[in-house]
Amino acid sequence: MHLPRSIFDFENKVKKLKDLNIEINDRGFWDNPQRAQTVSIEASSIEKLISSLENLEKNLSDIKELVEITGEENLNANDFLEELNNFEVMIEEIENEALYFGEYDDLNAVITINAGAGGVDAHDWAEILLRMYTRFLSSQNMKYQIEEISQGEEAGIKSASIRVDAYRAYATLESERGVHRLVRISPFDSNKRRHTSFAGVDVVPLIEHSEDEIIIQDDEIRIDVYRSSGAGGQHVNTTDSAVRITHLESGIVVACQAERSQLQNKNRALELLKTKLILKQKEEELLKINNIRGDQHEAGWGRQIRSYVLQPYQQVKDSRGNTEVGNVANVLDGDISIFIKEYLKWRRQGIND
Repeated sequence: MHLPRSIFDFENKVKKLKDLNIEINDRGFWDNPQRAQTVSIEASSIEKLISSLENLEKNLSDIKELVEITGEENLNANDFLEELNNFEVMIEEIENEALYFGEYDDLNAVITINAGAGGVDAHDWAEILLRMYTRFLSSQNMKYQIEEISQGEEAGIKSASIRVDAYRAYATLESERGVHRLVRISPFDSNKRRHTSFAGVDVVPLIEHSEDEIIIQDDEIRIDVYRSSGAGGQHVNTTDSAVRITHLESGIVVACQAERSQLQNKNRALELLKTKLILKQKEEELLKINNIRGDQHEAGWGRQIRSYVLQPYQQVKDSRGNTEVGNVANVLDGDISIFIKEYLKWRRQGIND
């Protein structure tokens, strides 16, 4: 008895595992510990899926054979309870694995937060989201670094970028791309009125590329150097080494201030710029903009993917899977796993439809 392996991209995963094992067995594999760790985790995950699928098929075949030998009239359901419970666990594991099918799902990612409509409340809201994401990443033991922060004039932040180096970072964070809406009594309003503010979140996979795959000439970009404006401490450097790069033709802007060296910040910003240019090129060539990046809209009314309401009631609602959570405080403290999982299911359902 065989399950429909195509929905798990089974054959490609077998090939991928073979390629990863070749890399793992290479003599210089551990020369790059970070890469080695990522590859090892990916290989282990694929191996577990393949093993689970093969074991499930074998057990189903054994049960079918046993039923045929015993005969339906002599069957006792209690005799199969343990096997059925094991099947349920294996099927759940396989179903979870089937949620990861995107071209960039396994890659590292950069998540960018930009304050939208709402003035100082929007700046404060952007900073709240930054805190939410860093707390989530810490809870998941996902390595991250704040690449850039631009402070608001009165409070909060105008923007921030976080680089996440972890297996399936992009798939994990893709659910957050879009406009996030906050409704609350404004702490900046002396009359204690209810305000609505917005922030836009973008998530970009960090695509590995060779040096000759995309070449950026000096006359194609403008490089600005400035003093880091972040909170300092373990996250952001505060010397005069921050770098902002503008790609003149496309208008794409990237920035980095995480490193102490201006050259290091420039190189990291260029890496992100190349990734964004590769994505733009793929979008134009393959006409897949909605599949790769999703619709990009101004962070304002009617565009939100998720609403966080603190007044007059408390609720977080994601519009894509109609997921609702009443404990807003927990969500803002980084407990966003339910939204991620439901988004991945919603994404899979969209492919099946």
